[in-house]
Order: sequence, then structure tokens, then C-alpha cells
Amino acid sequence: MSETKPIDCEPLKQLIRTVPDFPKPGILFYDITTLLQDKAGFAQLIDALAQHYIGKKIDLVLGIEARGFIFGPALAYRLNAGFVPVRKPKKLPAPTARVNYDLEYGTDSLEIHLDAIQPGQRVVLVDDLLATGGTMQATIQLVKQLGGEIAGLAFAIELDFLKGRAKFPEYDVFSLLHYDE
Repeated sequence: MSETKPIDCEPLKQLIRTVPDFPKPGILFYDITTLLQDKAGFAQLIDALAQHYIGKKIDLVLGIEARGFIFGPALAYRLNAGFVPVRKPKKLPAPTARVNYDLEYGTDSLEIHLDAIQPGQRVVLVDDLLATGGTMQATIQLVKQLGGEIAGLAFAIELDFLKGRAKFPEYDVFSLLHYDE
């Protein structure tokens, strides 16, 4: 059986708008909304994410609030998997597991329904951006609490200079677009 050629996603960078000094001075924000509105670009991004996980027996794709909700359902569909939202507190109606985590200036929390993952289910965690990795670390804790098996961590964009990937040496971290600064 021949191996599928990886999709070249570098041209997608031209579809991402950069916004200086957002949300605060000194930050360069990578705005994916311009990529999302391009139907060919969005399809290529989802296809490239799916290509990495097809054949790896994925049961669930977890999307992290809020932009993980954009990629997660589309990726789950392509992988013939279920989708599970990971939400900010008090957004889910049934009993939840919660993890608190540190931010640069304070703390935050994430929740998941207690029945969202069955022990042993293989899951891919997806978000739009890997920066320092704090949100993903919290999501990993939730998956472990529920007994899920992490098959991979997927991102549309990775800010390599922040070295978030270094926090996840035991996982398959897959990012499509890389930025050095």
C-alpha cells in the first residue's frame, strides 16, 4: 500500500491575518478568521489534520473552547469519530469534571462532562494555537481523570519560539503552521 503524500500547508500562512498589539501592546495576534472564510483553505487545513490521524482508530476529538470548536467537529467528521467540547466553567448542563490552571496573570478553569469519555477511548485534543501549552495541559488532566487514552494533540498554528511543545514529550504533537516569531 502506498503512503499518502503530506499536504503542504505553508501557503495557508498567506490566508492568516496578523494583527499587531492585540489583545495588548507587544503581542502579534495570528487571526485565523481570514483562513476560515476561504473555503479551499479551510478544507485544506481540515484535510491535513485528518490525514495525520486517519487509520489511528480515533474514538473522539476534543475541541477546546472556543476556537477548538471550529476545528474539532470538522476533524471528528473526517475521522468518523465523536466530538466532545471542553468548556469554560458553568457552560455544560450535566455533571462535570473540572481542572483549574494558571495563566500569565491569574487562573482559569476548564470542564468536561463526566460521561464524555469512556475509559480506554482514544482521543485527539485539538485547538487553534499552541503557545505556552497551559490550556492543553489542563485538558490533558481532564482526559486522564476520565480514563481516556491520548492519541495526539493537534493544532492549526504553533508559536515555536514559546516552546510549548516541550511540555508534551510523551505525546504526538502535530501542528500544521509554524511561526518562529
